[in-house]
Amino acid sequence: MARIIAGVTSSHVPAIGAAIDNHRESEPYWQRVFRGFERSKEWMAKAKPDVCIVIYNDHASAFSVEMIPTFALGTAAEFPIADEGWGPRPVPPVKGHPQLAAHIAQSVILDEFDLTLCNKMEVDHGLTVPLNLMFGTPKEWPCPVIPLAVNVVMYPPPTGHRCFMLGNAIKKAVESYPEDLKVVIFGTGGMSHQISGQRAGLINSKFDHAFLDNLTKNPQKLARMPHMEYMREAGAEGVEMVMWLIMRGALDDKVDEVYRFYTVPASNTAVGHIILENRVKGAKKPAAKPAGKGKKPAPKLKRAAARAKVDRIRS
Repeated sequence: MARIIAGVTSSHVPAIGAAIDNHRESEPYWQRVFRGFERSKEWMAKAKPDVCIVIYNDHASAFSVEMIPTFALGTAAEFPIADEGWGPRPVPPVKGHPQLAAHIAQSVILDEFDLTLCNKMEVDHGLTVPLNLMFGTPKEWPCPVIPLAVNVVMYPPPTGHRCFMLGNAIKKAVESYPEDLKVVIFGTGGMSHQISGQRAGLINSKFDHAFLDNLTKNPQKLARMPHMEYMREAGAEGVEMVMWLIMRGALDDKVDEVYRFYTVPASNTAVGHIILENRVKGAKKPAAKPAGKGKKPAPKLKRAAARAKVDRIRS
């Protein structure tokens, strides 16, 4: 049986891709961003997923105002890199997993989610930048990728609740696939940012941190958040974070937050990143040894246990 082992969220700022392509990662401005993903790449190398599902939004590369699917699932064997105006990014083409993608399409559509199926589709920085941040710059991506493009560009975008429930349906679909596959699902975009208008440059770190907290512990609260709250608190483009709820809906109710990173700004955007792992079914935590009657655990031991439980990076 296939299973989703973890979810990853990442901003997909195009300037991050440009910094990678032009070998500027070590420059002072970019160092803090790329250092924040060093441990993420180590985690991904250990996780070794067989397939990644990447939730992202297209930036007028595969789609345009002439055709705007709300949810578009890539079912092709390969997805070329889009030319976004200055030539395709120098990254490998994305290999798909048509068999699992077709299975997800059938299961999700029969669960009454209307998907657009794309047997031919170019992918842009919305998908390739998060792959770079998690896998580095390999000659070939280490596993197949199933793209799921979500409309968060033209009104009306899907609600957070609809996205969360789609994640539930994807979880059900993956778990009914007979082949033994480890799957990691990405939610991309965000965090708070606005690229035009009177509030151009807006960043709301308080909102972003609260969103990350709730993503781990109370995603149902986020699923109830209306579009206007995203726009008011996180800027016009902050609505991209509904795509993170697809990722979260595809995980178990209770997850372990194993890593978090946040920094501002990258270009004009707050960069947020989190890794959530599903708990291994049937695994039991070892019983704590008694500290002795009337004695409390030593402060150093308590601090060590807290650090072992979760590793958070905030900058």
